[in-house]
Amino acid sequence: MFIPTFVAVTLHKNYYWRIAGFYFFYFASVGMFASYWSLYLQSIHFNAMQIAILMSVQPVMRMLSPTLWGWLADRTGQRLMIVQLAALCSVLSYLGVFFTTEFAGLLLVMMVMSFFWSASMPLVEATTLTYLGKHTARYGRIRSWGSLGFIVSVLGLGYAFDTIAIAWILWVGVAIQFGIFLFARQIPPTEVLVHHTDNQPIMRLVLQPQVLVLFGACFLMALAHGPLYIFYSIYLVEHDYSKSAVGWLWALGVICEIAVFFAMPWLMMRFTLSKIMIVSFACAVLRFLLIGWGVDLLPLTLFAQVLHAATFGAFHAVAMALVHQYFRGRHQSKGQALFGSFTYGAGGMVGGLLSAPLWEHWGASVMYSFSALAAFLGLLLILWKLRIVVAPRNQPDSII
Repeated sequence: MFIPTFVAVTLHKNYYWRIAGFYFFYFASVGMFASYWSLYLQSIHFNAMQIAILMSVQPVMRMLSPTLWGWLADRTGQRLMIVQLAALCSVLSYLGVFFTTEFAGLLLVMMVMSFFWSASMPLVEATTLTYLGKHTARYGRIRSWGSLGFIVSVLGLGYAFDTIAIAWILWVGVAIQFGIFLFARQIPPTEVLVHHTDNQPIMRLVLQPQVLVLFGACFLMALAHGPLYIFYSIYLVEHDYSKSAVGWLWALGVICEIAVFFAMPWLMMRFTLSKIMIVSFACAVLRFLLIGWGVDLLPLTLFAQVLHAATFGAFHAVAMALVHQYFRGRHQSKGQALFGSFTYGAGGMVGGLLSAPLWEHWGASVMYSFSALAAFLGLLLILWKLRIVVAPRNQPDSII
């Protein structure tokens, strides 16, 4: 009895670290692009609209490519092979950034790279939730390694770019992309369990009222965050924050996010997922107003970053739990892909593209007030269609 149990526990831990390593490097890439890629684009003399378009390429591809890859994964049953192929193609296509500083050239490189880079995360999320089984409340503890990768990226690069040229970001990107590829090859296989919805068309599941409300509200949350990921670093630098301070502000938000990820099992035992989601949207309204109007007051800026724990950490963990509830069996990868495409993809793209004219014509305060408005509309959507279903402990409730 002892030896099989020991082997099972050892395998379980090895699988944990394989998945955690992928999250670490994937979100280190997110940290690099979200925090400093706009500064690199500014350094090669692109204007605000060009920066917004280039920074919106990843959300556009997160809208278009995951659905294709998710369908292919569910159709072929080769989820991990697709993750590995996408990671390899992402590394190779990224190398194009060394060969052009022209707008059209960089746009093409970012489109191809993002097409493959965006493919893997919904499939890995589905793998993680399948691996966790009934213990989905522990999702945040694995996902927190992605947050740690984000912190290492933004802090390390923040200090580095205070002393070295921003152009070195290109080489950092190579190292991070290669790390994604290495850990993509280590992700463990998981068995997709048969579910009673397997014979239903995917759109029948999507068109359920509770799913439409979830997708719509999350679209608005992603839209609200679009201007943050494109212009926040530039905004801080223009208000005399150093690049290392920018890194610390990004990191502060993600440190708080990690704390919430670890607290999610406790929170889910005591509060319905609906209530956690409501608090997340309310905090987002406050956060974006503070960013837009309180940037020159350090305590308000710090508090706004602390609220990232709710506006992304708690929000994302709850969204993943609900998506996992609504899409099971052979629809799992497609469900994750559709959620990512419509929310983080389409929402991030719309928010990013709208941010440029708002930034240029009305300024950052109005732009982030627009973000607060989007979060407020998401809050109203949830409250309008909210029903709280008392669920068993450790089980997600329904938003209807």
